[in-house]
Amino acid sequence: MCGIVGLISKTDIVDGLVNGLEKLEYRGYDSAGIFVDSNGTKDYLIKTKGGIKELKSEMMTTGNVRGTRGIGHTRWATHGFPTKENAHPHVSYDGRFVLVHNGVIENFQMIQSDLLQTDWMQGQTDTEMIVHLIAKFAQEDHLSAKEAFLKVLAMIEGSYAFALIDRLEPEVLYGAKNKSPLLVAIGDQFNGLCSDALAMTGLTQEFMEIKDKELIIATKDTVTIENYEGHHQSRKSFEFSTGSNEIELGSYDCYMMKEIEEQPAVMRKIVSAYTTENGQVAIDERIISSLLASDRIYIIACGTSWHAGLIGKNLLEKLAEIPTEVHLSSEFGYHTPLLSEKPFFIYLSQSGETADSRQVLVQTNKWAYPSLTITNVLGSTLSREASFTLPLYAGPEIAVASTKAYTAQIAVLSILASVVGRAKKIMAAETFDVASELSLAAHQMDTLLTKQGKYQDLVEKMLKQTRNAFFIGRGADYSVSLEGALKLKEISYLQCEGFASGELKHGTIALIEERTPVFALITGQSTHLQTRSNLKEVESRGAATCAIVMEDLAQEGDDIILPKVHELFTPLMSVLPTQLIAYYTALMKGNNVDKPRNLAKSVTVE
Repeated sequence: MCGIVGLISKTDIVDGLVNGLEKLEYRGYDSAGIFVDSNGTKDYLIKTKGGIKELKSEMMTTGNVRGTRGIGHTRWATHGFPTKENAHPHVSYDGRFVLVHNGVIENFQMIQSDLLQTDWMQGQTDTEMIVHLIAKFAQEDHLSAKEAFLKVLAMIEGSYAFALIDRLEPEVLYGAKNKSPLLVAIGDQFNGLCSDALAMTGLTQEFMEIKDKELIIATKDTVTIENYEGHHQSRKSFEFSTGSNEIELGSYDCYMMKEIEEQPAVMRKIVSAYTTENGQVAIDERIISSLLASDRIYIIACGTSWHAGLIGKNLLEKLAEIPTEVHLSSEFGYHTPLLSEKPFFIYLSQSGETADSRQVLVQTNKWAYPSLTITNVLGSTLSREASFTLPLYAGPEIAVASTKAYTAQIAVLSILASVVGRAKKIMAAETFDVASELSLAAHQMDTLLTKQGKYQDLVEKMLKQTRNAFFIGRGADYSVSLEGALKLKEISYLQCEGFASGELKHGTIALIEERTPVFALITGQSTHLQTRSNLKEVESRGAATCAIVMEDLAQEGDDIILPKVHELFTPLMSVLPTQLIAYYTALMKGNNVDKPRNLAKSVTVE
């Protein structure tokens, strides 16, 4: 969601600030802004509805924007409409303080009605209320910026990452966080704050994590971290580096297609990363021991990661024979089911910053249950706070609609399940060469991705004149149907549902009309005939159908034939046509494929 960049330096920081915001565009936003000053003299506040392109245009109109200290923000609207007035940074009523904020202040209305004058507010955001409150306490209680900031931090409830500037202290940049991500960037003759290390790549590779309810006081030469009680917190830095080729488009028109086509390479990278010198896949022994001591696995995830978790459940139960449940993070945290005696929690998250999952992790940590985060971002909040972490090795995923993170999660879960199963001497795992099967899947994915010619014609024929569509399947195909439907919804804005095909006749078939598009996934040996029967049922009621079928189950007239892989890995194949269908439908409709409306890449609020 929202992105923060803050810099304080001996030299001009405007390019670094704007470039950082550009690198955070993938998170999703609807307005942007920067505040820049130089040694407490001339300053600039520039805000706009829209993107960094519009922000740059405003900066050109303003003139030669220069400065050695600044904060920037990309906003995804929560409180208040996406307008220039609601865009960050916000300035206090007396002009002294400037603030940017990620997150949601849950008690802002109560504080605002009790403590603020209504004529101070120019917009509707909780952030604006915070900056006015800091100014009020500084003025009325004769507090320093730090003291006023801490007083406000003690009052507010909810999630936040703040970057604060006091115009009376030109050599200082303040920050604080709770639940929302924030990092310190450490550079040569500068320091900074950012919500994602990616924002500072090109400037530095050295970062420092910030824990909840910590205050940062940064100058161009020093960084001090304190808890809210004023005690100094010692913290080692870590290195983050990303190859520039991983975040550049190259010859592609958009990131989503680049990331779809990177999936076979990601499979190979995962196999390589988890294979030891003796040619066997391996996982940290501490993780395996903890899983062997458990009696049930609980997978906690949201959206696409939840769909990957459904496939993971099948892998863990088939290969490791451990009962596994898959739960939506947003539901589990507030409606916790009855747990087993020895639960083990797996958190799936592309970003490692998903707020809904994080609030579950906080709770399970209080209960002292072991946990594993599987994420694309080492050093992220979920990665740091879980007992263990396994990386996805998928590389940066920029497009909002996740593709390669989904298949990477399935691949890593398959390796985990296989290693645990071998440790338990489960026959299914001992006879399953996961590295070879993943390598074969990578080859077959390559083969399938070279045959994209038919998809434009397919979506033109089936989806051009409709507002509704269905993906159907059984077993793993049903789980992939959910993911396929989500992709189509996300970027084409068509109403699409994934359904267990056998359930259609229990009510939902009433929605089938003439030319209603129905895509059937058929990869399961035990259920392929039943799904074909369900496809005939909707055809007889006028549906336009498309059969996506594994090679050894194919019949004459099937539309898309999937190269054969091991049955446990059919989701790695069947999901590719659903991604391509979504992609080409969005292109047909002229939508922004990488940045669909109303969505954010990293969901950092509950």
